[in-house]
Order: sequence, then structure tokens, then C-alpha cells
Amino acid sequence: MSESTSISGDSRAIARNLLAVAMEMDVADIADDAAIDRLENWDSLAHMRLILALEEHMGAELTPDTVVGLGSLGDVVTVLEEGQLPAQI
Repeated sequence: MSESTSISGDSRAIARNLLAVAMEMDVADIADDAAIDRLENWDSLAHMRLILALEEHMGAELTPDTVVGLGSLGDVVTVLEEGQLPAQI
């Protein structure tokens, strides 16, 4: 296993845990394709819990674009690995 695969795998596990806590779900119930339109528990309050959990984990504030754009497990992984979501043009 390469280092980048390990880092990505770790990020995915952390993202899954953060998402599960924010959504008040079991980690096992967070699918690889988990997204705002696929998780009934992902409402505005859960979204704010996720933002706060990410900011606490990272020790930094998320940009408004990232807060608004965050909508899937993959997005959470991206934020963990890159610090923010890429700017939308």
C-alpha cells in the first residue's frame, strides 16, 4: 500500500466518523456514496454539526464556499486532505 493510499484511506475513515456523528448515525450506515440528497438525517442542523466537527478536527475555519458546497462523504474527504473545497467558478 502506498503512502497516498493510506492517507486517503485514513481521511475516508475520519470523514465517515465525522459524518456519522454529525448525522447521529452509526458509522456502518454511512455508505461510500453518502450525500446530502441520500441521507435523510442530513438537515441544516446536521450540516452545522458537520461544519463544526470539521473545523474542530482541522483547527481552522472553513470558507463560506466550502460550507455551502459540502454535500457528500467525498467532499468531507476532500476538505480533510486539501483544507477546503475547490472554488466553484
